[in-house]
Amino acid sequence: MIYLKNGYLLDPALGREGNYDVLIDTDSGKIIKIVPQGTAVEESANAEIIDLKGQYVVPGLVDVHVHFRDPGFSYKEDIYTGAAAAAKGGFTSVVLMANTKPAVDNLETLTYVRNKGSETGIHVYTCANVTKGLAGKELTDMEMLSQNGAAGFTDDGIPLMDVALLREALRRAAKCGKPVSLHEENPTLITNNGVNAGKASAHYGIDGSPREAEITMVERDLQIALEEEADLSIQHISTKEAVELVRQAKKKSRHIFAEAAPHHFTLTEEAVIKHGTLAKMNPPLREEEDRLAIIEGLRDGTIDMIATDHAPHSAEEKAKPITEAPSGIIGLETALSLGIRELVDKKYLSMMELIGKMSLAPAKLYHLDAGYLAEGGPADLVVFDPKREWTVKDFASKAANSPFVGESLPGVVSYSICGGKIVYREQAALKEG
Repeated sequence: MIYLKNGYLLDPALGREGNYDVLIDTDSGKIIKIVPQGTAVEESANAEIIDLKGQYVVPGLVDVHVHFRDPGFSYKEDIYTGAAAAAKGGFTSVVLMANTKPAVDNLETLTYVRNKGSETGIHVYTCANVTKGLAGKELTDMEMLSQNGAAGFTDDGIPLMDVALLREALRRAAKCGKPVSLHEENPTLITNNGVNAGKASAHYGIDGSPREAEITMVERDLQIALEEEADLSIQHISTKEAVELVRQAKKKSRHIFAEAAPHHFTLTEEAVIKHGTLAKMNPPLREEEDRLAIIEGLRDGTIDMIATDHAPHSAEEKAKPITEAPSGIIGLETALSLGIRELVDKKYLSMMELIGKMSLAPAKLYHLDAGYLAEGGPADLVVFDPKREWTVKDFASKAANSPFVGESLPGVVSYSICGGKIVYREQAALKEG
């Protein structure tokens, strides 16, 4: 058993917060008791007692948009190192994207990813592809993939251009009870992706990615989802217009969802000028008005969840010229800290609201047993100090492609506990223990 004492608990499911002790059964992986501090708990006699000294105790974070590059690109990341990065960042559940090689469009690859994920210590789920080979021409056997454990469906990284195909995919996913998550960038409008068509593209003397590439796709796909009454998630939203389109669509349907990545509510295209390829991503960083609109979308509930789009690449790849380097940054180890700094400390969200958007909301979309703290519930928790700072370096990920390297951020994760087992313990906490 593990007995977490003197922590400050936040449970977004019940809206409960305060000074509580938590007793965990390491055998069953369940929470046995949650009691007010000072309450005697007989079962704790043989437990490992951890004095949290007022640190926050919250549900293990849930990231429904990560790339672990395995199979096919494991020099960038693999399922083991990706899971280690997740645990270090406070995430106990992740949903992988399916743009691997081979793609997750068949039972063999799906089984490979799920089996390897089961060896990591955290909960690793994966989406399957919407279309075979990510080609956008033929739907996968969505029913079979769903029955064999696919958490949802996406061709993330490649937009679905065929309207009829998307409509049928939404219908079939709805029958499976699984969401479809869409990467919304119209490639016919983009010359050089990863850089906003504006100040950043002008700096590099390229055309860049115009905001219309996202807006037109979001507008089209929301309308189809409304007509089909299917669960649709707009991934990594980047423009103020797309935020407003989602806001209006959500008034008409409970099936519309959206996610924001930490980099999009933290940075603007100025970061691409400063950091080069380390701030190149799809969709690109936009303007300050877009960043503030994303924050407002998070604040008013238009944007349901925060998802990192953790996208590892090798240093050699990111060292290429701006038009040749791949898009994407890693995010699992910095997401909680950026949420604290940009959203909580600046009074846009309460800590409870931040944790809800990083645990309960994404868990609900993907129907995961996560995002809450309850007796008899899963012992998936993260312990962190929101005031203590750390320097961004020494990643658990194989990759280090982040524009935040060298920055000092608030929010140090002390423990990540998944299924009743400590899967990450900060070295300082290890020494104290």
